[in-house]
Amino acid sequence: MVEVKITDKNGFEKAMRIFKKACQKEGFLVEIKERRYYSKPSERKRHKKSF
Repeated sequence: MVEVKITDKNGFEKAMRIFKKACQKEGFLVEIKERRYYSKPSERKRHKKSF
């Protein structure tokens, strides 16, 4: 879970930047993209081997 607190010094725009970086670091966006469509286990293995 990613939490960002907005303070007077920490405006909304800055909090959004911090939140996006934290999500990217945790790998949430990658996981969401992977789960968007079903892929067979054999396809996942093949994809992992290519990298």
